[in-house]
Amino acid sequence: MFNLVIFGPPGSGKGTQSEKLIEKYGLVHLSTGDLLRAEIANKTPLGIEAKKFIDNGQLVPDEVVIGIIDNSLEKNKEAKGFLFDGFPRTVTQAKALDKLLELKQTVIHLVVSLQVSEAELVKRLLNRGITSGRSDDTNEEVIRKRFAVYEKETSPVAEHYYKQEKLSPIHGEKTIDETFHSICKVIENVLV
Repeated sequence: MFNLVIFGPPGSGKGTQSEKLIEKYGLVHLSTGDLLRAEIANKTPLGIEAKKFIDNGQLVPDEVVIGIIDNSLEKNKEAKGFLFDGFPRTVTQAKALDKLLELKQTVIHLVVSLQVSEAELVKRLLNRGITSGRSDDTNEEVIRKRFAVYEKETSPVAEHYYKQEKLSPIHGEKTIDETFHSICKVIENVLV
């Protein structure tokens, strides 16, 4: 089993690269947003609990998110591996994920960190706001606030995996295919 985290600020290309990696390596995509929506739609006990927090404008607690990830791991026991997209977002979540995977007798094998300059990210997100209609990508001030939150809360996750010698920074300002090729080279080195 091969477990990969794809990491980077909004607009760095995580979604685009995730799709290509899932297809090439046969990984199960674990997007916490998608998993939460599915649990809520299916009215599972965790979904009902998560909905209460969301309806009150609160973040879903880490324990609930970890529970949802645990359910997904259980449902996909035969998987070749998992691609974690958008999770973990905090060091607390990273440690909880490490413990959960240890219980499943596996680990995170690699964390790919997409490195893109803030100027390029703003340009990409404003363009995405025009082409996708995503309202959170149309206002540069809102975009810059998201970067500030990312730097404060999510960047420390990179340090967590760096200490475990699992972090691999990838220059994300090349073409989609060039970036994908760089990620694949790193993955192939880990899989050897």
